Amino acid sequence: MHDYDFILTLAGALTVALAFGYLSQLLRLSPIVGYLVAGIVVGPHTPGFDADQELAEQMAEVGVILLMFGVGMHFKLSELLAVRRIAVPGALIQGTVITLVTMMIVRSFGWSFAASLVFGMSICVASTVVLTRVLTDANQLHTSVGHIAIGWLIVQDILAVLALVLLPEFFGKETLSAWKVPTVVGIAALKMGGLTVAVLIIGGKVVPWLLKNVAATKSRELFTLTILVVALGIAVGSSMFFGVSMALGAFLAGMVVGRSDFSVRAATEALPMRDAFAVLFFVSVGMLFDPALLWKKPLLLACLVGIILFVTPTLVFLVVLVRGYPVRTAIGLALAMTEIGEFSFILGGLGKKLGILDEQAIQLFVAIAIITISLNPMIYRLEEPLARWAARKPRLWQRLNRCLQTVDEKSLQETKIENPLFLAVIIGYGPVGRTLTRLLQENKVEVSIVELNIDTVRFLKREGIRAVYGDATHPDTLKEAGIEEAGSLILSSSGMQGSAETIRIAREMNPDIRILARSGYVRELTSLRKAGAENVFSGEGEVALALTEAILLCIGATPEQIDRERERVRAELIG
Repeated sequence: MHDYDFILTLAGALTVALAFGYLSQLLRLSPIVGYLVAGIVVGPHTPGFDADQELAEQMAEVGVILLMFGVGMHFKLSELLAVRRIAVPGALIQGTVITLVTMMIVRSFGWSFAASLVFGMSICVASTVVLTRVLTDANQLHTSVGHIAIGWLIVQDILAVLALVLLPEFFGKETLSAWKVPTVVGIAALKMGGLTVAVLIIGGKVVPWLLKNVAATKSRELFTLTILVVALGIAVGSSMFFGVSMALGAFLAGMVVGRSDFSVRAATEALPMRDAFAVLFFVSVGMLFDPALLWKKPLLLACLVGIILFVTPTLVFLVVLVRGYPVRTAIGLALAMTEIGEFSFILGGLGKKLGILDEQAIQLFVAIAIITISLNPMIYRLEEPLARWAARKPRLWQRLNRCLQTVDEKSLQETKIENPLFLAVIIGYGPVGRTLTRLLQENKVEVSIVELNIDTVRFLKREGIRAVYGDATHPDTLKEAGIEEAGSLILSSSGMQGSAETIRIAREMNPDIRILARSGYVRELTSLRKAGAENVFSGEGEVALALTEAILLCIGATPEQIDRERERVRAELIG
């Protein structure tokens, strides 16, 4: 019966999440809204199908681990350092002020100090998923606003990870006296330091070695399984042997894989399972929501939503201006931060597990998330009209800027992402790929190679050539290779699986890109052209043309006869 409950809960939760996630996409909302609403629908507080809440929460634990693993994989110290002058102080100031303001409000409603502190820390963290999606849709991800926003989120994520480690120490079973606080913080720091050394230094040697040997088997299933074992194994080991949260262990495991040559392949092949469990995480949060109890605290909900929609953007706007960045950048970043997300629920869930937060607090999280995540894309659309309005008030902003420091040219340069004028993405580095790479480089065209041979990728990087290890049929691999800003895509391998799918994905990501493809057989030409390739070259066709020309030369045909016959063969075979 238990197995039946498990399958019923899994199938029911995912099916309802699919329906509401798809509906939210049609309404141009974040899918997270759909997943939270799906949780409400399958939860015990609404009529109809009721999923097993305990099982859903257990599966959601895996979702948390894989979410943190993904955050660690995409954490790049270079991105943080590039915007450290604004991201680090900005995130610290925002987190501190929003936490204090929230504490003041919820304390006035009779909450305890511990509950108000945890709740305040939870709602000051923006959603990486939502913010990245909004910036991408607005073509702002690769601008100064997008770069600063990502750095800001990285700092928030790091602070949230620290909170996950320290909260159990401060609010565990034993009540801490004031003189024990430094001891507890010191012990927690030692545990974190020991875990960091063990994972990043020892794991930094063992994990890449393991992934290299598994990748050499050319088994996609084994590679995916290895990534999951690394994520879950290090997470569980962190809790068992170092006494820290599994979330921190998963984050560090992601950093180890992200620093290796296997990061892109891991993200494209193994982490789709993360998305499925992440859906269950949001569904399980939605299942906790009781609409009937929400109406008992409408004023508190309105105040908390007001903090996210008004206090947070105002604070971010002022911080960015004070640091000397342009008004338009301040407006864009302020509007992007008007939502809560994944870490809010993770911190809130930990608070509930520690007995600090009650059911009402969790329901407030869900309500705030649904409202702010739904409104965030619409709020960000105000960026352009607000920027135009600001441009019509030059005296106001000049007077304001005289009171503030001006950002130096170096800082502005640090927030820009390289966007080469000439870039060609080449799939495969066999004989044809090598020849094309040399030809393009001699003509001052930058190349980016996508290759599934890890030794080839390492060789290319040593030679100073941009190279990505991963499967070209995955959008993340092509994105890492630079497909969005590339002028051309060349499929140089004739035996590549999924060539048509690669072409379709590339055309969706960059509609203006020129695509040249190579195929082994004439019968593949039509499908590759339909997928979006302008020029397709078939091995069979080219061999037929070469043999035709050689035979005609042997029998003494004239140049006109050779040209005429070549055109005839080309029309018959290639079209």
